[in-house]
Amino acid sequence: MEADSDLVARAAAGDEQAFAALLERYRDRVFRLAVSILGQAFVGEAEEVTQEVFLRVHHALKSFRGESKFGTWLYRVTFNQTINLKARVRFNAPHVNDDALARQAAADPDALTRLERARRDAVVAECVAELPAIYQSALRLHYWMGESIAEIATLLDVPENTVKSYLFRARQLLQSMLKNRGYDNA
Repeated sequence: MEADSDLVARAAAGDEQAFAALLERYRDRVFRLAVSILGQAFVGEAEEVTQEVFLRVHHALKSFRGESKFGTWLYRVTFNQTINLKARVRFNAPHVNDDALARQAAADPDALTRLERARRDAVVAECVAELPAIYQSALRLHYWMGESIAEIATLLDVPENTVKSYLFRARQLLQSMLKNRGYDNA
């Protein structure tokens, strides 16, 4: 497998096959990072961010100084691009309000349990959305996308112990927020 630095040098010189190899190597990771920031309800937007990131990188390759690894630079571009999108557009998880749920026929004896679970899940989603972006990313990558601590460290360009700290702090904040909203055992 050709080294990133060699592919970057060739791509910066105009070799489209080298850029295609970089895209193939990093596309999934860039997409996962974007989804981890935006949330799973915004897969389409994460795909758009992924395309936009690679367009930006393609145009900026000649200015890449190599002071960091290519992957690190790419993840930082992705993180910034995704945070900018999130700041420009208010992202709210799609939801069904309680009135719509109440209008549905409820012959099922577990309907109340499902309604309570749906309400709890909505509150958890709201709380996660209020966490700092880096904590949201760490939580989503780990719990929703099943990424390992090592992979999250690579995607966020931080040491593994920092990822563990992010997860610990995020869980603490989330637990406190849920308790304040009346969900002591969520």
